[in-house]
Amino acid sequence: MTLFLTFTVLGLVLGSVYAIAASGLVLTYNTSGIFNFAHGAQAMIGAFLYYQLQVVWGVPTLLAVLILLLVVGPVMGFLLHRFIMGGLRDTAEVTKIVVTVAILLGFVSLSHWVWDPQEARMSKMFFGVDSYVTVGGVVIRYHEIICLLAAAAIAIGLRLLFTRSRMGVLMRATVDDPDLLRLNGHDPERIAALAWALGSTLAVLAGILITPVAGGALEANALTLLVIDAFAAALFGRLRSIPRTFVGAVALGLASTYLVAYAPTEWTWITNLRDALPMIILFIVLLVLPQDRLRGAAVRTRERYEVPTVRRAAVWALVMVVVTVAFRQLIDDSSVGTLVLGLSFAIVALSLTLLTGYAGELNLAPISFGAIATIVAFHSGISGEGLDSRMSIVGLVLGVLAAAVTGALVALPALRLRGLYLALATLAFGGFVSSMVLRETQTRSWFGHDFAVFPNGNLIMSPLKVGPLDLANQDTFLYTVAAVFAVLGVGVVALRNSGYGRRLAAMKDSPAAAVMLGQRLVRLKLSVFMISTGIAGLGGIFMSMALSSVTSEHFVYTLSLSLVMLTVVGGIGYVSGALFGGLLAGGGFALVVGTFNELSIEHPVHTETFSLLSHLFLVATALIGIGVGENPSGNLYQIFGSQRLLSRAPEVRYAALGLTAVLYVLTFVEVIGTWTFGIALMVLWLALPALGTALRPTRLLTPEQLEARRTTPLELVGIDTPYPETLAEHLDRELGLPARHRGTTSAPTQPLAPQEDVQHVPV
Repeated sequence: MTLFLTFTVLGLVLGSVYAIAASGLVLTYNTSGIFNFAHGAQAMIGAFLYYQLQVVWGVPTLLAVLILLLVVGPVMGFLLHRFIMGGLRDTAEVTKIVVTVAILLGFVSLSHWVWDPQEARMSKMFFGVDSYVTVGGVVIRYHEIICLLAAAAIAIGLRLLFTRSRMGVLMRATVDDPDLLRLNGHDPERIAALAWALGSTLAVLAGILITPVAGGALEANALTLLVIDAFAAALFGRLRSIPRTFVGAVALGLASTYLVAYAPTEWTWITNLRDALPMIILFIVLLVLPQDRLRGAAVRTRERYEVPTVRRAAVWALVMVVVTVAFRQLIDDSSVGTLVLGLSFAIVALSLTLLTGYAGELNLAPISFGAIATIVAFHSGISGEGLDSRMSIVGLVLGVLAAAVTGALVALPALRLRGLYLALATLAFGGFVSSMVLRETQTRSWFGHDFAVFPNGNLIMSPLKVGPLDLANQDTFLYTVAAVFAVLGVGVVALRNSGYGRRLAAMKDSPAAAVMLGQRLVRLKLSVFMISTGIAGLGGIFMSMALSSVTSEHFVYTLSLSLVMLTVVGGIGYVSGALFGGLLAGGGFALVVGTFNELSIEHPVHTETFSLLSHLFLVATALIGIGVGENPSGNLYQIFGSQRLLSRAPEVRYAALGLTAVLYVLTFVEVIGTWTFGIALMVLWLALPALGTALRPTRLLTPEQLEARRTTPLELVGIDTPYPETLAEHLDRELGLPARHRGTTSAPTQPLAPQEDVQHVPV
């Protein structure tokens, strides 16, 4: 009985911390409509800052907690809303999710920079582990009592806030109808900022409380994922009900501790099951949620994607393969593997273009489907031994089919739900794969056969061989994966331009209208998810073959989130956006960080400088996703738009192509380096629209723009806001203009006097 009560108390304490974290999620979602995937990262930052204050700097415990809860938490939430979340209105669900994912990755990179992950840090309980009371033979520490009391107080307080206070009603109104709220004299932005400050404070509190309860050292990825477990509790309350969220969190905590206490000792996989339990419960909750209502009106967002014709896509696919072959002549053999890895990631990212860009559905764990395909291909397709072993085409096909079938199972919630819920289902699947499948390294008996899913935690992936095609040769591998991406890219565009693609677009824009026109959304969702995860599986197998040997670390959930974020940054509605995201996620990070490491070895005096640049690059890259709020269509949308302007002056493009050829020849004969070639090429083509406008204004500017250029003095080009009256008077005095020009108009439409007046100014 004492054992039961002990684990019951432990379960209640763990559930209480989950409830605090989940309450913050519910609060911010109810007041802004944004599901904050960075909630766990905020908790992680709070835990590390508490350690820094209390352990490293010796600040008294109470003062450290007050600083975090009264200053750090509210300020962090206010700044997030003021500079990021407030600009996400009228954007698609994927944009909102990606921005919070970017914040998550940025916080994790920042913590690795500030707090060395190689150093062990232990967070202590309030009043120490020796401060406790005994109730019925059960030892309850003061820290655990504080967790229980804090969770109960927060649950009651938030319930009263939402149901009995005017501020709670105003908070809910900010997401339902902010315009109506504004008409009634309230400021919805101020109210939403207050809600974000409160939600951030709850995340910080959860981070402080959970580390001593869960045990172990502070670790950024683990702590972030630990609080993500609270997602299941938040879904239990359907992201709205605080009492049901509290009940779900307590049930989750109790199930977790009972599993460890009463599972048979011979079940050696029970620890993995306990880690995966929140994700399993999250998936089950998504399955039993009531069906989502179909929207009667089309969803209007700020995202805009232009789908090219199949012929145009085929031309660009051919250009891409030719560029790959040409670029190969400029790089050494050691860099070929990095390029192959980047193209393999691009194939995985291509699955997101079809699923999210065209169909509007979400997948936050594409790399996990690559892991499933890799495992199946390894067990079914490897033949031979040692250096002579090769992957067969049968293994490749079976791996892709396994990923597609798994995708169909994971998409079950999508048959009834959409948007955020499907994103959470795929995230739960990614967590399950990481916690259960990839940790299953021991050999077990399955129906009389000994079998290990992930033997020894390391899979040796042999290269594919089909007839004369042998991917053991790096150049052949590079050209093959480039050709596969090109063919798949053209295929995806052809699919979008077909009747099937138009049905996907209709489902994305207005599910209700699609149903009214006779479309079967269940079949449509299931098919597109299977095709998408099959493509992700193919990319995952290529990725594993490029690495030769893969471990569970190659399929972590943060890698999937990085790939999704970078694809959205590039433009998730474009094949080129997938290429951009894949190259950066698969090869860009490793290439730049590796270059900084090589430079620090070659120049040990500047090691700290190169280390600083390396960390800055990782944090900045993680945070570029925040810019998606300003440009939800992706960076390539803007770049393509500016490049299309040059169609009226083709000679500018020809000149740029000629300069590109010259740079290529100079690099080929080793007059300039590959890095110099790449940077020069990027600067040239990004600056080409501005250069073309400057060199050929009569061809590229409209008549109105030319007229504005002729009548506007050079010093006023680009300034379209009238000077304030006081500033205009000050400028007149400084320029010596006659007094008649001062104060003649209260709001001058022209900032300065006409050009002829300036000519009479005495010097």
